[in-house]
Amino acid sequence: MFKQIFISALCVATLSSCATPPPKNPENICEIFRENRDWYDAAKDAKDQWGVPIHVPMAMMYQESSFRHDATPPRKYVLGFIPWGRVSSAYGYSQAKTMTWDDYIKESGNWGADRDEFDDAIDFMGWFIYKTNRINKVSKWDAYNQYLNYHEGWGGFKRKSYKKKPWLVKVSRKVDDRARRYASQLKSCEEELEHGWLWRLFFG
Repeated sequence: MFKQIFISALCVATLSSCATPPPKNPENICEIFRENRDWYDAAKDAKDQWGVPIHVPMAMMYQESSFRHDATPPRKYVLGFIPWGRVSSAYGYSQAKTMTWDDYIKESGNWGADRDEFDDAIDFMGWFIYKTNRINKVSKWDAYNQYLNYHEGWGGFKRKSYKKKPWLVKVSRKVDDRARRYASQLKSCEEELEHGWLWRLFFG
């Protein structure tokens, strides 16, 4: 607790951002969680809350923001060179749009949630995957179709709007492949992550 207070005070005193940088090895979920141990705790909390396997929202988040807390969509340009707003209101780790984020806050009761906080972003994605399962009957373990819903929205998925977007289908397969790798990797380090450094010292 004292350490957290000290770090927060230091951030304020130096007027600098203490945001967590993207993981050094985002291709390996074990390395991601070893580097950011609190991310594993947050991902596990989302799993417990929404019944969502950890590897699916993590694979989707990598695709959406590369784990950057302040990720934003590309800008619009007038006359090809004058910046004029953003393509959408998506922001943060999960690239959640403002309207969908507001719906999440109302339904989850997570009133202090911020899109640039990892624990809130992973919980949002857990909520979205849970809702996709309820609305469109897509398995929570089906990263391919979950990502199509995430990108197109529940209505767009029902209308099969993705069929006119071959690039999106390709990206969704990429997310699915990464989710499968993450799932396999996580099996090899989950015991360590559950029990901490002492387990790694004796059994790692």
